[in-house]
Amino acid sequence: MKSPKKLNKLKLAFITGATKGIGRSTAITFANAGWDLILLSRNMDLMEKLKSELLTTKSKIYLVKCDLSNPPEIEQCVKKAIEKYGCPSVLINNAGCAFNGPLIEMGLSQWEQIIQINLTSVFQICSSIIPQMRKSGGLVINVSSHASYNAFPQWGAYCISKSALAMFTKCLREEERSNSIRACTITLGSVNTPLWDSESINSDFDRTSMLSSSEVSETILYMAQKPESQLIEDLTLMPSGGAF
Repeated sequence: MKSPKKLNKLKLAFITGATKGIGRSTAITFANAGWDLILLSRNMDLMEKLKSELLTTKSKIYLVKCDLSNPPEIEQCVKKAIEKYGCPSVLINNAGCAFNGPLIEMGLSQWEQIIQINLTSVFQICSSIIPQMRKSGGLVINVSSHASYNAFPQWGAYCISKSALAMFTKCLREEERSNSIRACTITLGSVNTPLWDSESINSDFDRTSMLSSSEVSETILYMAQKPESQLIEDLTLMPSGGAF
């Protein structure tokens, strides 16, 4: 008598910051690889546009409008999405922001925003999703930066937020290991994304040698598709020519 086949785990990825740069490229890469997606962004128009581009992939694409700079909004949006679309097997915390300028001259509102989006929102999203993930296990991939272990003048708040994110991931990994939840970081050198075009960043330099978003998204997919018996705790991806 043949033993029953083991059902494949649902290939559903939850991606934050999904409309631009790494997030957008990751959505495209995962959809092309046969994953269903829950995409989160504050810009519904751009998400709808991306969804229409992904129609040919046959993947199911679900959209969640949420402003990660607004703490009270996050728990409500994420919990509603999980109830409606299901619990993801992979959570990719990609959304982020940056400001550059002297650290102690930064306005309090800017400091609070970068900590909220780069760190606290990740805590909030994990707090909503991981209790559901425990039922069947899952993977959390937090997008970090080599600024997490290098101090760059004019980028103090960003460095601090990414350093804290790296430690958050390590603590989460140890606490949730017994629940079959794996947590890791992808630590990146400079990536050529629209972030550099933000008014809050002075980026009058050559960006051609930076990593591309597609190179990063292919690496994230590689991490996501490792067997459950394996975990890449941190993968550092740098441009071969170096990065500032």
